[in-house]
Amino acid sequence: MTGPSATGERERLARAALTRVFEPGDERGGRWLREVGAVELIRRLTATDGSAQALAGMTETRLGGYRLRASDVDPRKDLADVAAIGGRFVCPGDREWPSQLDDLGDARPIGLWVRGGCDLRLWALRSVAVVGARACTPYGAHMAATLGAGLAELGWVVVSGAAFGVDGAAHRGALAAGGATMAVLACGVDVAYPRGHAELIGRIAEQGLIMGELPPSGHPTRSRFILRNRVIAALTRGTVVVEAEYRSGSLVTARNAQRLGRFTMGVPGPATSGLSSGVHELLRGESVLVTDAAEIVELVGEIGDLAPVRRGPVLSRDLLDAVAARVLDALPATGVTDGRDIARSAGTSTDEALGRLYELHSLGFVERHGGGWKLTSGPTCNGGTRRGVT
Repeated sequence: MTGPSATGERERLARAALTRVFEPGDERGGRWLREVGAVELIRRLTATDGSAQALAGMTETRLGGYRLRASDVDPRKDLADVAAIGGRFVCPGDREWPSQLDDLGDARPIGLWVRGGCDLRLWALRSVAVVGARACTPYGAHMAATLGAGLAELGWVVVSGAAFGVDGAAHRGALAAGGATMAVLACGVDVAYPRGHAELIGRIAEQGLIMGELPPSGHPTRSRFILRNRVIAALTRGTVVVEAEYRSGSLVTARNAQRLGRFTMGVPGPATSGLSSGVHELLRGESVLVTDAAEIVELVGEIGDLAPVRRGPVLSRDLLDAVAARVLDALPATGVTDGRDIARSAGTSTDEALGRLYELHSLGFVERHGGGWKLTSGPTCNGGTRRGVT
């Protein structure tokens, strides 16, 4: 499942303890962690020798809150609890740690509680976030599921937040295609939230990965959902937003991705839909419009991962050379015209016009009528096919 760890036991225990002391994304705590290390930081927060006051920005009120949380932490129990459900605690420096999370600077996770048998670092290398509205429309659910399945079929890992709406549809699409998906939670990995997605979260844990910054039994809050989004943005190669209002956590994910230099994409919806207004605002900026998995992979993938060229159907008259097309256009919609008038309208000689008319006749575009010519009555007049012409 995972290779050797570069993180010592004391460091791992200290970081596990700190996930109960600091809120996710606490940049002040992250700076202290970078400056003095996890072991020394947890020592200072629990000591009475005054060393905690030496930390830049520490106040008595702040220290009191940290110490209240630190007073009953038991990292060994947390590590044992997560191991009991097939999980682990992944720290910076571990072989499994996704180094792209370091782009978050002091806001990077202290560590990640992970559940599932797959390698987090390797899976994150080819991953795309698909996020969007919880109260999505049937169109939004359909697009999220289709994108999830399409990305999975192309060998990409689908990352989302396991919420109702677009998140759940994206996860289900990937699972239905027999592909890979990861869920980043705003609670402990042993907590099924939302409860209505308990079965889905269980399937993701069995077939993919569940992860979060909060220790076992950690409960979600509004702020933790918002902070969770920075992890989704940093972990993946790009973020796709499927339906989002102007005030949407999905837009937070996309803007985090933009700040981190990741690709941001949006799936357009009706101009009259409030649920697509936030997506359209993204698309008015630096985000890229996408409609299927191939277009996403063209953006986030390697050189040569190109989406197929989109064009309408090729009609038989599209295959005519320029002169034949002019001769065909010179015939009126109704009635019979002689070759001289056709040549005049087409801007060519009578002999060349006649030659082209016989070509068009063999292709089924025109008919000879007495001494003149007329358009064939049938699908060819509208650019369709006739006599085997495609």
